[in-house]
Amino acid sequence: MADYEEVMNAQKVDTMKATDRKCPQCGATMDFDPTTGGLYCPYCDHREEIETANTEGETVASEQDFESAEFTGNCDWGVAQKTVTCKSCGAVSVYDALEVANECPYCGSNQVMEANDVQTLAPNGVVLFKVTAKQAGERFTRWLQHKWFAPRAAKQSAKAESFKGIYLPYWTFDSDTVTTYTAEYGIDRTVGSGDKKRTVTDWHHTDGTHEEFIDDQLVAGSGDQNVQMLRQVEPFDTKDNKSYKPEYLAGFLAERYSVGLKDAWEKAKDFIRSRLKANIESEIRRRHNADHVRNFKGNTTFSNITYKYLMLPVWLSCFTYKDKVYQFIVNGQSGKVGGKYPISPLRVAIAVILALLILLLLFNLTQ
Repeated sequence: MADYEEVMNAQKVDTMKATDRKCPQCGATMDFDPTTGGLYCPYCDHREEIETANTEGETVASEQDFESAEFTGNCDWGVAQKTVTCKSCGAVSVYDALEVANECPYCGSNQVMEANDVQTLAPNGVVLFKVTAKQAGERFTRWLQHKWFAPRAAKQSAKAESFKGIYLPYWTFDSDTVTTYTAEYGIDRTVGSGDKKRTVTDWHHTDGTHEEFIDDQLVAGSGDQNVQMLRQVEPFDTKDNKSYKPEYLAGFLAERYSVGLKDAWEKAKDFIRSRLKANIESEIRRRHNADHVRNFKGNTTFSNITYKYLMLPVWLSCFTYKDKVYQFIVNGQSGKVGGKYPISPLRVAIAVILALLILLLLFNLTQ
């Protein structure tokens, strides 16, 4: 335990130094630049490269053994408030324990919060921002323009407020799976003729074993964000990551995970089982040239489970229309936009009327 504490304390010191990197020309705190993948000074425009390998020589996040992680005691995080002293100006601030990076409100120093317990698990990978705040604003404008039900006035007047770049915690899981299953598949055939023609389905029993490797099953580690909105901007290319270096967080907020490793794995298993069920049913249809599958029952075993704890980039912002605030999110890697927007009742009514007219026309044609 003593060795672990020494490593964690050393990581905290190194993280503070790297994230509060000072500009050698003017002394200001430098930020990460998505356009170059390096650091830049927003005051004098000085730029520096970030070393692409960590101390172990890794350039991407490595898979971690799940079984070993269960015994380290680092699967859960506290939610108490923490007092943080700014290393640059000495100001004392209080932050939520779920934040691992923030800015000092007094001097603007990029503050990576120090955890008070030795059970803190640092990210082992970062998917970098590739979309700038300006590009995120442009993507938002195009996204809203393509929303047919949004009022024209909203499309013309809506302006994104200041963007907040934030790294959100995600888990990815790899696993070998073996699923034993039983099911029934149905094959349609036509009987009768003329007005008495109808379709009947012949059902047959099937069973078997399905083996599949699951690669990078994604689970959000954030319990506070709008999960539905996050899913609108997925997927992320989790293979395109960098081994964690605190410089990548410079100038951005970062959230500590509130969904622990064990809870995340339980969610991942649910996702994986649904995915396996769909894959097996597709396989049954293909193998038997079937039209339907029903009464599927499967039992899946998991082995060789590994995980990565990644920080994924998003831009958060909002816009106001008729005194109501609408939040939206932009994938900081791909630029995909998701969120809420105002709906025009008139446009919805027009769409319903048009749909009814089309249905009526089709009905008359068939008669």
